[in-house]
Amino acid sequence: MTDGYFMSAQETEQVEMLEGLHRRTMGTTDEAMLCEFFLERGTAIPEHSHQNDQVGYVVFGKIKMTINDEVYTCLPGDSFAIPGGIVHSTLALVDSLVINVFSPPVKDYEVEAR
Repeated sequence: MTDGYFMSAQETEQVEMLEGLHRRTMGTTDEAMLCEFFLERGTAIPEHSHQNDQVGYVVFGKIKMTINDEVYTCLPGDSFAIPGGIVHSTLALVDSLVINVFSPPVKDYEVEAR
């Protein structure tokens, strides 16, 4: 855990949230949280919603996202924005790395963050 301005990957532990879904909580403030998600091919994040706004960016891979009944296949360089309260789900079509920002921070993810 770091209380400063910078956080290295070595300082943050990767957590397996469910089989095939790995999260690393990175920089966090009172208003925003940056998380790295690695999804193994075939991993499905079930339909859910939360009050946090979520914006994301696909670094590599290919994920099929459903946001409020709209389905889209995200490729590297694609991004998405999910307002709080909107139902969404994800399926990793191949091994994928996605960066997400949550605002406000997700309390359950703050274990490794400051």
